[in-house]
Amino acid sequence: MNATRIVRADRIVTGQSAWTPGWIAISDGRILDCGEGEPPGERSDLDAEHVTGTVIPGFVDIHAHGAGGFDFGSADEDSARRIAGFHATRGTTSLVASLASAPLDSLEQSIRTLRPLVENGTLAGIHLEGPYLSPQRRGAHDQAMLRSPSMGEIARLVGAGAGAVRMVTIAPELAGAEATVRWLVSNGVTVALGHTDCDAETAREAFGWGASVVTHLFNGMRPLHHRAPGLVGVALVDDRVTIELILDGHHVGAEAAEVARRSAPNRLALVSDAMSATGCGDGDFEIGGSAVRVTGGVAMLADGTSLAGSTTTLADGFDRVLSFPGMTVSEAVRLTSTAASRAIALGQSGIQPGASANLVVLDVASEDESGLSARVSRVMRGGSWLG
Repeated sequence: MNATRIVRADRIVTGQSAWTPGWIAISDGRILDCGEGEPPGERSDLDAEHVTGTVIPGFVDIHAHGAGGFDFGSADEDSARRIAGFHATRGTTSLVASLASAPLDSLEQSIRTLRPLVENGTLAGIHLEGPYLSPQRRGAHDQAMLRSPSMGEIARLVGAGAGAVRMVTIAPELAGAEATVRWLVSNGVTVALGHTDCDAETAREAFGWGASVVTHLFNGMRPLHHRAPGLVGVALVDDRVTIELILDGHHVGAEAAEVARRSAPNRLALVSDAMSATGCGDGDFEIGGSAVRVTGGVAMLADGTSLAGSTTTLADGFDRVLSFPGMTVSEAVRLTSTAASRAIALGQSGIQPGASANLVVLDVASEDESGLSARVSRVMRGGSWLG
């Protein structure tokens, strides 16, 4: 057993509390105890490391396809580890690997490749974003790969993961969707609705089947209309639903993001939707076998018909959301950690006893009326500082 050590910080923001100063006791990579002020008597004699800045929980990203030139869909175990490492050094200590639509055999092979990394904690799970998506709202997904859900296929894919598949995105209007959603939920897999042309009635029904997440709200679905609210409208008012939002400055306008924030407090989870070009310069890349061109940091299909993921990390989204009117660091923590952890049932997470010691140290600078800005200065994952 490792010796217990104390991390003391100028400020600790958990998402529920803000302590100035605060402390965290860590042993064997997990948080034993934490609190405001100075450590209590039984902890005060331990060696303490002082951290300058604001400590928050590590970011939790439940939707990312790649980074550093690598895509989870084509990655071997080493390159998948590199993707996770890239995101971790930028504060994402819990990362779900998203797989774009692909042939069944390819998806199964990717799941088997990634499964050991889920089992050893490098990844927080696997997300199948397809192939059970609507051709009308496919975005960057290859139309030739799309299909209606099959119980036999989904059982095969989930079985290949042996518990590693944590979430599956499905268009609920497709034939066979209800039975598939119900089976997945009954087997402990979170179901997200996305890349769908469904109407509001179908969305309501699907949430009744057990679906509980919306894949990147506003993108890959009918737009909100006052007489036909669609999935967007239903998700914004259904308190059971966690809503993903890509906040990279391109996928969603500021006002639309603010509508989601005000409509779904504590249910909004920022995601990166990062693709292989993340951490690279402009150039030509792929996602799910589709050619992508990145110009000025914006990833588009090579034919210019659709955005193709983002080239940002969750740290970028965290910094961007701090500029929203009235935003606090506590709310930003809930957007980048708490809601996502709850959505895929990660268990104890954040800054609390029993949780893994995943921490981000921020240099937070107050600016003018435009809000705050934050820079990730240090990252702890599983009780060890990275870098």
